[in-house]
Amino acid sequence: MSNTDSFIEEVTEEVRRDRLYGYLKRYGWIAGLVIVLIVGAAAFNEYRNAQADAAAQALGDAMLAGLSEDDEAARAAALSTVEAGTAEGAAILAFLTAGVQADAEETAQAVETLNTVSNNADIPLIYRQVATFKALTLQADTLDIDARRAGFEALAVPGVSLRVVAEEQLALIDIESGNVDGAIERFRAILEDAEATTGLQRRALQAIVALGGSPSADEANE
Repeated sequence: MSNTDSFIEEVTEEVRRDRLYGYLKRYGWIAGLVIVLIVGAAAFNEYRNAQADAAAQALGDAMLAGLSEDDEAARAAALSTVEAGTAEGAAILAFLTAGVQADAEETAQAVETLNTVSNNADIPLIYRQVATFKALTLQADTLDIDARRAGFEALAVPGVSLRVVAEEQLALIDIESGNVDGAIERFRAILEDAEATTGLQRRALQAIVALGGSPSADEANE
């Protein structure tokens, strides 16, 4: 390599270095900002997680304090004053409060508490469906049979997690309305339903036998 070539390479390398330093001076703040944002986001996530954990702990402590009261009425009153910071927390608190209210024979208040969940669009759908189901079961002696049937039919559709237990409630409504054959058919469907739990299928079988039917439609026809 000639001295001329060596000199050209040195000059070229120096130019590249000067350009690099120039870019760093001009745009280096962007890289610094990116680093700051990444670190800040990580710190914020940690803070948010810590806040969520603290809120959940506080809610749990408040609910336990309410449940420590001497009688059901006092427990219900104590739980009704607890505030939940999240939609999910509010749903869980409402379920617990409604259960205590029902035990204290405050059925109307329990239904009202559950309705605050079922009517709140900010709460996840599964919680709203559970609240609707519980409210309907609590009103077995007070709500019109057609209204209860319509409520459970809305839950007994594909894609709803409570579909099979809603079918059980519809079978019980069939019995209540004197449609024994319809009830037996519903209980048979529960026996054959892959989503039905063992306990639910056992109850369905016992109901079929108690109603004078047979588990299988073929056996009944014989």
